[in-house]
Amino acid sequence: MLAALKSQFTDWLQQPRTPEAGPIVLSQRRVYILPTRHGIIFGVVLVMMLLGSINYGLSLGFVLTFLLVGLALNGMLYTFRNLARLHVSANRTMPVFAGESAQFSLQLTNPGELTRHAIGLSRERRPQGNENYTDVPANAAARIAIAIPAKRRGRLRPGRLTLFTRFPLGLYHAWSHVHPDVFCIVYPRPAPAGLPLPQAEAAAGSGASYGTGQDDFAGLRTYHAGDPPRHVAWKAAARGQGLLTKQFSGQAASEVWLAWALLPPRMDAEEKIACLTRWVLDAHALRMAYGLRLPRLEVPMASGDAQRERCLEALALYEVPS
Repeated sequence: MLAALKSQFTDWLQQPRTPEAGPIVLSQRRVYILPTRHGIIFGVVLVMMLLGSINYGLSLGFVLTFLLVGLALNGMLYTFRNLARLHVSANRTMPVFAGESAQFSLQLTNPGELTRHAIGLSRERRPQGNENYTDVPANAAARIAIAIPAKRRGRLRPGRLTLFTRFPLGLYHAWSHVHPDVFCIVYPRPAPAGLPLPQAEAAAGSGASYGTGQDDFAGLRTYHAGDPPRHVAWKAAARGQGLLTKQFSGQAASEVWLAWALLPPRMDAEEKIACLTRWVLDAHALRMAYGLRLPRLEVPMASGDAQRERCLEALALYEVPS
């Protein structure tokens, strides 16, 4: 009980209070080092060897004992130096959907002349066996990443991360805490397919429903429920390629507003956000021009990858009015 309270107090004492912007330098005062379990056993063995050498007057025993003591002291120095003076900076984190894992990436820059070996990254001070490791060459940089579950939509921050090493002998565990000022946008988990898109309106007074023109064949996509039977690639289906829908490009295009007010009132706020997320993905897959209307927020009509990201980010960060 006392050991657990002491560990929690130590973690709190060493934790950076606020996110740190810009490159973080692991100065000597930020690197902590303690013997590992193997290191403690090794120390006990050295004490026993010393007592045995004294008791029996073994000259070679003294030589071997002091040789191993010197090895242990040098190992402590190398373990500490393997982590000290590294420069740490956070890379951009790609958005993910709720229920997935966000990949937070750090860049480790080594300004020294010696390669840093087996640098690990973890969310805990003590590694649990699922950490990532990397080597940082001399006067170069390396990338290391950690996966953090994204349980809900919004901004996900990694919090305090721990860089650690046990190189070269595994007798010591050196670590340093970093709190990078970075976050990941977590998109809402989309609702299951099934709720049809709102009625599309043809742009410029003409166009085909769901944003596909009728002029030139543009390729195939996966079949969606409700696609016109005449657009199904029946020859591809006969070859065993599954149901595919022909896409056509032309001047005609359709527009659709994905509006909060169009959803059933019985749905709660998070269910509506999930349905709107599904609509955004479906409209983007159909290459439609679409806009998003939420209470007190509107994303103008547009299309393409940028519009998809704008709408999904708006849904991810949307605060439901109370």
